[in-house]
Amino acid sequence: MDPRQAVLETEVARGAAPFLVGMVGDAEGVVWAGAAGEAAPGRAAGPDTVLRVFSMTKAIAAAAAMILADRGRLDLDAPVASILPEFDRVQVLEGWDGETPRLRAPARPATVRQLMTHTAGFAYTHWSADMKRYRAASGLPAMASGRRAALFYPLAHDPGDAWSYGIGPDWLGLVVEAVDGRKVDAFCAAEIFGPLRMTSTAFALEDALRARLSGAWSRTPDGGFAELKVAPPPAPEFWGMGDALYSTAADYMRFLRLFLGGGAVDGGRVLSAEATAAMLDNHVGTLRVAPMRTTVARIAADVEIIPGTPKSHSLIGQRAEADVPGMRRAGSSGWAGVANTHWWVDPAAGLAGVLVTQTMPFFEPPLAAAYAAFERAVYAA
Repeated sequence: MDPRQAVLETEVARGAAPFLVGMVGDAEGVVWAGAAGEAAPGRAAGPDTVLRVFSMTKAIAAAAAMILADRGRLDLDAPVASILPEFDRVQVLEGWDGETPRLRAPARPATVRQLMTHTAGFAYTHWSADMKRYRAASGLPAMASGRRAALFYPLAHDPGDAWSYGIGPDWLGLVVEAVDGRKVDAFCAAEIFGPLRMTSTAFALEDALRARLSGAWSRTPDGGFAELKVAPPPAPEFWGMGDALYSTAADYMRFLRLFLGGGAVDGGRVLSAEATAAMLDNHVGTLRVAPMRTTVARIAADVEIIPGTPKSHSLIGQRAEADVPGMRRAGSSGWAGVANTHWWVDPAAGLAGVLVTQTMPFFEPPLAAAYAAFERAVYAA
């Protein structure tokens, strides 16, 4: 048995996930694909299983912004408020006076690039105790609710001072709309999904995709799984480019191949070679991606992908600043979605990988171990 397939079957059998789909690609196409388990009762998982990819949407948001920059229509170092004046309402949470949040204006403007690299200052409630506390004090809707009010959480720190994972890409989608004039779903369909032939990627489920949608599960106290009702908001006030998309392993691999093919996949060009290469550079200087500590254990565990490796941030994901023994090389970018959909792209090795399922909490230890085992098998093949 292929060692990559063996990992998928072993991990499903030991209960890491109800199903797993894995895929490896290079600039020319899919190198290997496999699956184990059922995506729904009586329906085997596979590369065309439709998934709630949540934060895998973020890299596509970055590509959308870079398309405009590549055409000379968007300056990545422009202040966000110069494009979206309402961004001036966003303040910094400096501390607390009892149960009252203490807010102030940012020390400097946040830029478009900082939205892409998670250095603008936003932080998700499920990895920030202060933002979780702020939500309770303010009554703001959940960050992933699709409501415009959810954009106005304060910053956890001044722009550029640190890396913190949050809703910057939701604002980035609005930047794309303001600069281009089209809604971001129409922009992505015309400028990314169409040229890359991502025919199973969408913001809203139609019947053909719904028929292939996987189930979703949460871990139970006894180590099993229970059905979980979770999905991006079905009728949002705006499309949150941090979490809005449905896609498949096969479609997302076509997107990742963009970064191995110099901005084009099978003749469909999306970006110039220069812009594509620039997206994979370190865009945060000496800042480093820090481990994230959970505040809502049912949603996410503590997270440190490729632990022990120094990580900066490219425009599409966290970036390894050193080779990982037996795994990805220095210069690789990668990230994931909260329902345990994972990806990485390794330009030095000329390959990309995807490993997906639909479970929560995110990056719980069994899934983290399965992810590492699969990546090692990919590089050993």
